[in-house]
Amino acid sequence: MTLDGLECVVKQAVGATPNARQPAKVNFIRYADDFIVTGVSKEILEQKVKPAIETFLMQRGLELSPEKTKITHIRQGVDFLGQNIRKYGDKLLIKPSKTSMKNLTKKLQSVVERNWAAPQSLLIYLLNPILMGWAQYHQHVVSSYLFSRLDHWLWCKLWRWAIRRHPNKGYRWIKIRYFHQVGSCKWIFTCLKNKAELFKMSSVKIRRYKKVRGQANPYHPKWKTYFEFRRNVSLREM
Repeated sequence: MTLDGLECVVKQAVGATPNARQPAKVNFIRYADDFIVTGVSKEILEQKVKPAIETFLMQRGLELSPEKTKITHIRQGVDFLGQNIRKYGDKLLIKPSKTSMKNLTKKLQSVVERNWAAPQSLLIYLLNPILMGWAQYHQHVVSSYLFSRLDHWLWCKLWRWAIRRHPNKGYRWIKIRYFHQVGSCKWIFTCLKNKAELFKMSSVKIRRYKKVRGQANPYHPKWKTYFEFRRNVSLREM
C-alpha cells in the first residue's frame, strides 16, 4: 500500500493531461513492491520519471535500490518477476530469466546432493513440487525449449545419483532399477514400488495468459460467472 499513488505521480511527471502525456508513451506496471516504467526515450525516464519516483519514495522514507534500478533499451531486455522481457527485431518475447534458471538449478542440485542415500521415492517427492511450481509459473511465456533443457539437465544429475549409489553395478542394471517407460518416454525416473514418478516440465503445455477485464471484481456478484468461466477454462487446459 506504500506505493499506492505512484502510477499517478509517474504520469503527472510527463504531462498534466492524457493528451500531453501521449507523446512520452509512459506506462507503469507494478506487482507488490516491484515495478517497471516504460517510455519512448531514455531521456524522459532519466530526467522526468526517475526524479519523480525518487521524490515520491523519499517522502515515505524509502529509496530506489541501486542494484535493481536500471534504465535500458527493450532490445537489451530487462528482468521482471523472474522473467526476461526483450524485443528481438520486431517481436517481443518473454522468457524465464537466466537468474531464475540459475536459482532453480542450484535448488535442485542441492536437493539431489543432500539425498544421496535417500530412497528414490523420497527424492521424487522432494523434487516434484519444485519442478511443478517453476513450470506452472512460466507456462504462459516462451518456455518450451528451456523446459526440455532443464529436464535433460536434471536427468543427468539423477543418472549420476543412481551410479553413485551402485558403483559395482552395470548401466543396464541401473537403468532397469531406476528408469522406466511412461507412455512414449523410456527413461523416466520412476519408483515402481511406491508408484512415484518424476515430473517432467516439458509435459506442461504452453498457454498464453488472457488478461482479466479491467473492471472485473471477483467480490462482486455480477462478475461471478465471468471468473467461474475463466477458472473452468484454465482447469481444462492444464
